[in-house]
Amino acid sequence: MTDFDLDRFAVIADVHGNADALAAVLADIDALGLRSIFNLGDHVSGPMAPRETLELTMARAGMVSIRGNHDRWVAAGGENMNPSDRFAREDLTDAQLAWLTALPATRRVGDVFACHGTPRDDLEYWLETVTPAGDVAFRGLAGIARAALGVDAGLALCAHTHLPRRVDLPDGRVIVNPGSVGCPGYEDVEPFPHVVQTGTPLASYAVAERRGEAWATSFRQVPYDPARMAGIARAAGREGWARAVATGWLRGAPLSPSAR
Repeated sequence: MTDFDLDRFAVIADVHGNADALAAVLADIDALGLRSIFNLGDHVSGPMAPRETLELTMARAGMVSIRGNHDRWVAAGGENMNPSDRFAREDLTDAQLAWLTALPATRRVGDVFACHGTPRDDLEYWLETVTPAGDVAFRGLAGIARAALGVDAGLALCAHTHLPRRVDLPDGRVIVNPGSVGCPGYEDVEPFPHVVQTGTPLASYAVAERRGEAWATSFRQVPYDPARMAGIARAAGREGWARAVATGWLRGAPLSPSAR
């Protein structure tokens, strides 16, 4: 992409069908004067507004998109789809499903490498690990570096955990997860049952800027009204999704001051 600005751009990921969060983030990106975006996938899986989300995504100029694991499952279809993926597939148009199907798993543009999980596995956490007790912890530098073998780009972008984080490797390479635009909390059973929750309903993304041979990065948490998206999820019988989108918590949320 010759018109992609590789000196200053936005990084978004894990929209999960939350069209209102995506709209808020795109407005914030425009307010910053950014004209280029890396989108790291998991665009639509979730009981909210998948068709509307892809309408916004596919119409956006200057966006490099790849697929996430849920995009892969939504595009493939089949009898064993989970409810969130099935909700998305049944809402999308044929053209939108074709767009999802055609997305690459990874992308290299200039000195930037983009993937969803790790370079070789869209289901693997790159910067975090899950303990047998279900704790989600920093993976540690050795494990992160092993997953980076073969990636010679100065900046690597990943997603999947929904947790914003930057790690600088000793050789100067930088790995950035921008967090999740539209899904601040989820549960998973692999490799061990665990919960990820950010504790805020704000939409998260990152900005990357080249400064000489170095990369400056910043994380932005954008407020928006999650009521419509939470209401759609609740109407679909998905109370956990509604709670996560509205509060940033799936379980263990602190009491409000008035309830203490």
